[in-house]
Amino acid sequence: QVQLVESGGGSVRSGGSLRLSCVASGDTYHIAWFRQVPGKEREGGARISRSVNTKEYADSVKGRFTIARDNAKNTMYLQRSSLRREDTAMYYCAAGTVWPEELFRASDFDDWGKGTQVSVTS
Repeated sequence: QVQLVESGGGSVRSGGSLRLSCVASGDTYHIAWFRQVPGKEREGGARISRSVNTKEYADSVKGRFTIARDNAKNTMYLQRSSLRREDTAMYYCAAGTVWPEELFRASDFDDWGKGTQVSVTS
């Protein structure tokens, strides 16, 4: 089992930037960032594969969010810029053992962090 711990959340003004971190207990094949607003289904935003170093993004965050990794620190990062009020959510990192063609299915991930809250204000 891979243990994941998110950090870096907080309050930021609209148009600002924020970087989230996800520390993993071990190497992972497939890491993704999800977010969830109360009352709505959890949605994926970005994913990265260590085996092929592939990155993919949801249309809603493409061009604003960047996913990266630091192998020495076993840490994944989600750099967010041009933040909007719609980006306010609880953000989670997740780990899986497969790289499916279909994006951001929660059932494809085996381990989840507790999440970190991000609030974007006007």
